[in-house]
Amino acid sequence: MYLHRTPEGLSTAFMNSQDTIRIGTRGSPLALAQAEEVKSRLLAAHQELSGAGVEIVVIATTGDRIQSKPLREFGGKGLFTKEIEEALLAGDIHMAVHSMKDVPTELPPGLSISCLLPREDPRDGFLSPIADSLAALPRGATIGSSSLRRVAQVRHVRPDLVVVDFRGNVNTRMRKLSEGVAQATFLACAGLNRLGMADRITAPVPVDVMLPAVAQAVIGCEIRLDDTATADRLAPLHHAETAHCVAAERALLAALDGSCRTPIAALAEIDGDQLRLRAQILREDGSECLDTSRAGPVADAARLGRAAGQELLDRAGAGFFASE
Repeated sequence: MYLHRTPEGLSTAFMNSQDTIRIGTRGSPLALAQAEEVKSRLLAAHQELSGAGVEIVVIATTGDRIQSKPLREFGGKGLFTKEIEEALLAGDIHMAVHSMKDVPTELPPGLSISCLLPREDPRDGFLSPIADSLAALPRGATIGSSSLRRVAQVRHVRPDLVVVDFRGNVNTRMRKLSEGVAQATFLACAGLNRLGMADRITAPVPVDVMLPAVAQAVIGCEIRLDDTATADRLAPLHHAETAHCVAAERALLAALDGSCRTPIAALAEIDGDQLRLRAQILREDGSECLDTSRAGPVADAARLGRAAGQELLDRAGAGFFASE
């Protein structure tokens, strides 16, 4: 059972649960699966905790409530984190669990991402009942997506395809696909894997065909900076290699001042003590795509990301991004 935080306040059961670790999350099946993963890892790392000692609190976000229009019309990535962060700052929850691809590069004062779980498969998954890959779709086929990045990438490599808006959680989008609203769509491989639905993926899309979103497939835990007890609880769960990759990708995003209104893709990978970052920006209509890469010591992850971002920004020039 999950506890729900309403705009009017917390339930009586929630208010009486002062001795528990409270995890705040969105209420979608994937968000709940990610929160459950954090809970399971906490219980495994701290055997003194019982199942009743960790509660999941569902918090509705603005992004969840907006279903009728594209999210880019309402603002940036904070649409999926604002209300959860407000509950965190108010002390209603001890930590917030996020998909890191939804987290703005600037956090509210007093908050920090203290823990990143090991990254799942970062690739996009191609789903279609009529083709086994994006390249195999017939000319003029309809593809559904609400991701500005994916739409721009599709339009860049397959300008002949018809793109329709495809909002909703994983189940909603797969239902729309089965109803024929579109003949193909994309969902993150990581999300389907976490939901036990990997068999629904027609084929993973190679990253040299569609570079993923910044920090795709990474679960992050956000806490208050002054909450050392929760930081200590999360410390055994933190995955350093994933953190270096995310540092490079988010530094790139910050340099580009990226948001939901900007088609940006990036992927950092580590081999030994070396990190390689690939990055890409596109015009919304897919007419132009700029790529770059950087490689260097893992310890220089953020610097590599900033340098790659600045290069793309310089090459793009005025008017490249939709928000300009």
